[in-house]
Amino acid sequence: MRGIPANGAPTVLNLSSLFDKEFDFSDFNLTKNDLINIKEIYIVACGTAMHAGLSGRNIIQKLCKIPTHVEVASEFRYCDPIITENTLCIFISQSGETADTISALKLAKEKGSKTIAITNVIGSSITREADFSFYTYAGSEIAVASTKAYTCQIALICCFAIYLARVLESTDSSVLEELKKELFDLPENIETILEKKEKIRDIAKQCYLEKNLFFLGRGIDYATCLEGSLKLKEISYIHSEAYAGGELKHGPIALIEDGVYVVGILTDDKLASKTISNLQEVITRGAKTFVISNQELANNTFDFIFAIPKTSTFLSPILSVIPLQLFAYYISKEKGLDVDKPRNLAKSVTVE
Repeated sequence: MRGIPANGAPTVLNLSSLFDKEFDFSDFNLTKNDLINIKEIYIVACGTAMHAGLSGRNIIQKLCKIPTHVEVASEFRYCDPIITENTLCIFISQSGETADTISALKLAKEKGSKTIAITNVIGSSITREADFSFYTYAGSEIAVASTKAYTCQIALICCFAIYLARVLESTDSSVLEELKKELFDLPENIETILEKKEKIRDIAKQCYLEKNLFFLGRGIDYATCLEGSLKLKEISYIHSEAYAGGELKHGPIALIEDGVYVVGILTDDKLASKTISNLQEVITRGAKTFVISNQELANNTFDFIFAIPKTSTFLSPILSVIPLQLFAYYISKEKGLDVDKPRNLAKSVTVE
């Protein structure tokens, strides 16, 4: 990963430096005093990048103890955001050309905020506007729907959160060291998931003709549900909705009927039992359930269970989204659709 500050000189963000005492952010010239004075953080993005921001908010807020907000870029400019010189704004865009996100960045700079761009494209428009730019180096994504860029965005935000937490001394160093170790375990854990991809295909074959699907999760799993639902819409054209598990009883449960598919995400030890309770509510109303989890679950609890490796809750969205991406992919293939070029979508959204 590489970052480019406003003066154009590159700074290398090398994952190997995770094992050092501090990250090598040699040109990220915000001092410790600057960082201590940050009162709040905004993460601003659109679509999939915004969902990565939602996972990132959880990581930054819990590790760095700084209030962190996620805003949709297209709405950000019109809600009169309260931004000062003590605000840090992070803007995420895979292409670096997203018009709404760039316009939001310009507004933040006008108000005196410090700005960081997270993008996959070197030299893109957003990098020329931001004070600092961090590159994901996810590689070219041929398909319109973002997949690997999303997981890299979350990983990069996690790296940055570890750096901030170390500088601010806001989280015990042993916690940060364990999180760094688990970051390096991700490739092996992802391989474990991909080795079982045929199971996802089998599930997709059973529900590719459905007209509606629902996704349920709590905490950081809810952010993953939003992204899983978006992927299904983007490439399979199936209507789907994602809900925080606790919101089910406040209206959406009226939509649950016999035979409808509900996808549940269960990765947070502290919230798993509550999500299971929510899923049991839909089961009693006749729903079929497909659960992605790193928890110990009885095989007869749900219709389909896809097990993923155990990892930090902060990193679980990187693992739990992969079965959802495959799920959308295989459903689209079963329907005979062009997965790489879904209708009405463009890789770079350069208009408001």
